[in-house]
Amino acid sequence: MNRHGLRKHAPQQSLLWFVSCTTTAQSLVCSARRACSAVAVFEICFSTCRHHRCRRPGRLGDRQRCDPHRRLEQALAKADFHPDSERVWRWEMRTDTGRKTQVKFELLAEIESRQQGAIVKFDDCRHLGAVNLRGTGYAARDVQEQTLRANDGGVVREVHVNVSGMAGFLMAKAAANGRSKPKDWYDIAYVLLHNDAGPRAGADAVTLAFGSVAGDARTWLLELHANFGDSSSQGPSSYVDQFILDHPDQDPRQLAADAMLAVDDICTRLVN
Repeated sequence: MNRHGLRKHAPQQSLLWFVSCTTTAQSLVCSARRACSAVAVFEICFSTCRHHRCRRPGRLGDRQRCDPHRRLEQALAKADFHPDSERVWRWEMRTDTGRKTQVKFELLAEIESRQQGAIVKFDDCRHLGAVNLRGTGYAARDVQEQTLRANDGGVVREVHVNVSGMAGFLMAKAAANGRSKPKDWYDIAYVLLHNDAGPRAGADAVTLAFGSVAGDARTWLLELHANFGDSSSQGPSSYVDQFILDHPDQDPRQLAADAMLAVDDICTRLVN
């Protein structure tokens, strides 16, 4: 049992990247291809460091003869990503041709010796860094490969992307619940209600991937449950507000009830 209360051991350090995109599927595929190409450089270099037994390979912030973090920074720049002026862990790519596109590439870390929200700097990097967030390790431990396809000017383009599975996503979001951001509550409720396996699949997925829940993870779920306690709570309200924007014909009362029932199911089954 680790300090977060999940039976299977979680590594002390995890580094996770993800891409978010506000655009068409076509642009998302093209952008994901660029981001994946950049990360491939990092993964190849990281593997090379381990193979040649570089000094403490893969440790965040350690200087290495072959520094994968510096190579990743260079690859992101080559793929037309630019560092955010205020967040070293976020890089963005914008295109103004055709439909405007904004792509965000973010690096998250989970280092138990660092405070929540601490910024992690990498040696030999001018701008690249990561932000330390609790729960990141769970998303990194539950990974599934997905294929995205789109028609780009008559050419079918395809990219294979590793994404967090439902269990990793839900536990990472439960850990983020303490930030009290409406998007986190919306994301949890939406995934619970609209996954392919049904509203009760969330608890099953977490149990299968991570085992029993205790410690910090239990606290996260109790806090999440409290935030979906009634229709006026922050959780259901956040879910309804966003869902209505996309589907104005839906009944807000029914949406709130669905969200409360879904969160109640996963929290009750995992905590009890």
